[in-house]
Order: sequence, then C-alpha cells, then structure tokens
Amino acid sequence: MCRLFGLHAGPRTVRATFWLLDAPDSLTEQSRREPDGAGIGTFDADGRARLTKRPLAAWEDHTFAREARELRSTTFLAHVRYASTGARTLVNTHPFMQDGRLFAHNGAFAGIERLDRRLAELGVADLVQGQTDSERLFALITAQTRSAGGDIGEGIIRAIEWISAELPVYSLNLILTTATDLWALRYPASHELYILERNPAAEPAPAAPLDARSPRIHSRSTDLSLSPHVLFATKAMDNNPRWRAMAPGELVHVGPSLAVTATFPFPERPAHLLTLADLEPSAAASQKP
Repeated sequence: MCRLFGLHAGPRTVRATFWLLDAPDSLTEQSRREPDGAGIGTFDADGRARLTKRPLAAWEDHTFAREARELRSTTFLAHVRYASTGARTLVNTHPFMQDGRLFAHNGAFAGIERLDRRLAELGVADLVQGQTDSERLFALITAQTRSAGGDIGEGIIRAIEWISAELPVYSLNLILTTATDLWALRYPASHELYILERNPAAEPAPAAPLDARSPRIHSRSTDLSLSPHVLFATKAMDNNPRWRAMAPGELVHVGPSLAVTATFPFPERPAHLLTLADLEPSAAASQKP
C-alpha cells in the first residue's frame, strides 16, 4: 500500500531528514515491499515548489537518500509508491506539482476514461502527463480551485464531490500542500490517515532529536524537536499518544500559524463504493495493508 507523509512547521523552515522505507541509513529491506517509486516535495525560501523523486525503490537510489537528508522547508510532502495504475516511470511517481502546489494520493478509483472527458471539458487535460488516477484527481482539484478563484479547500471539496458521485471509488486519501497551507483528506474509511499536532514547548524536553518512523517512512530532525509542527501519516510514526486517526470523510486544513480546522463536507460513503474484490488484481495488491 502506498504511504503518505505530510508535515507543516508553520512559518519556520526546518530540516526533516527522511530515510524512506526503512530505519536510519538503511534503505534496503522495507523498500522491497513498496518498489515503484519514492518522492519528497518541499518549498524553497521564495515559496517555490521543488520535487526530488525517482521511479525506483529507495534501496536502489542512495543518491536520493543523501539529497533528502538536507532539505529545508516550511512544509514537506513524502510518498512511497506501490503502483495501482500507470507504469513505473518518473511522470507517474508522486508527489505531483500543478500551479505551484504539491499533491500525493493513497488509494484507487475507477472510471478514468470518464474523468479524462471531464478534465477535457474543464480545459485542464494538458495537466496530466502520466497514466495514474492520482494525477488526474489532482488535475480535477486544480481545475475546481481555478474556478473557485484560487480557493484550494473549495477546489478539493468540489472535485471529491464529483468523483464520489460519478465514479466507483475505493479510497481518495490525499495530502495537498503549498508553502503556507496544507490539506489532508481521509475518504472514505478504506484506508487510515493519522494526524499529530505537536508543540514541544508544552511537552517535556526530548532527550534526543524527534525520531518518528513507520514501517515505510522514517523522519529524524533536531529542528522539529524544538518547534511546533503538525504531522500526517498513513500510520502513527512513533509512540506519542497524541496521534489520532482522522475520521472517515474528515478534511483537515492546517494554516500558516498551524491552526488546524477539520470539516466533514462529504457523504458518509461514495455513491459507488468499491471493495478490494472489485479491483483488478494489480490494483487490489497495491491497496492491501
């Protein structure tokens, strides 16, 4: 199953050192379970998005690991891919960038041809460079954001409402970020997504740098042991009791000051909810925990 990781550190740039797919300095064993690509999206000092990604398992690409250790940003987005649609190529590797924003998705849905027609009607078919359902979902969000005058939250709501009403859906979990704001969605209940709001000033001083990990993504940072931040991950990344599972249908927005707002703008379940048994074998394999 693909893995999502998002981080918002407020107005400060921080260093979040990623060792994708395994424990520190070893990118071998776990990456073999998620073999189809890994990427990290950040923003530079001027707020411009940048991507570091490869269509390789992290254990095959030690240069990628070395680069990822030094990145600084106010927000981060990381993704480890187990492909459900689209070949193992750079254009199909998450995160994706459109209109200066970064996006990653964990899930699957059907009806790609119908979505392509919708994107053509909206004049954004040229945004899609690869074969994934994820990049098409992002293009629909981008189109709806443009039509909403740049309101990203409204763009997400309009796009998800259309897909959940018109297409067969298994999971639409996603994270979308700019340099100043981050949105995360868990919808429907098929996959989990966790959030941690962390304020070191209100906690006992850590004895060591923040060291958060899951079976797929590991993040270690001295900066983050000292400054407030909000984390999102497919699984809770350490034993902090403040991790909570987002509720199905919950859309979370984290603003520039780290204010967290949660809304529930969607029906309890999509109109055409898929199960693993409904998916093609390759897609079903990519969605299993």
